[in-house]
Amino acid sequence: QVQLVESGGGLVQAGGSLRLSCVASGSILSINTMDWHRQAPGKQRELVATIVSVGYTKYADSVKGRFTISRDNAKPAVYLQLNSLKPEDTAVYYCKYRDSRGDFWGQGTQVTVSS
Repeated sequence: QVQLVESGGGLVQAGGSLRLSCVASGSILSINTMDWHRQAPGKQRELVATIVSVGYTKYADSVKGRFTISRDNAKPAVYLQLNSLKPEDTAVYYCKYRDSRGDFWGQGTQVTVSS
């Protein structure tokens, strides 16, 4: 089993920045993918960014150029740098770990962006 602990959420002004972290523990496989998802009230959960073990990344169109995903394979951990934040970025952000055995989710961290 894999456990994920997220942190770094908070309240920021529009245009500000936050850095989210997700530390994984348990039975981690060398080949895996880690994602950040978010869910705003009344909306479906959406994929924000993904990164594979070798470093390949992909972003949702809505965050391209503003958010950056990275990972530390030694811990292991995944991070999401959120820059130029907009009120519409307000959501609970979830970390997800995926390998050949299945998916594992964190409990989420709240990001609130004020105008």
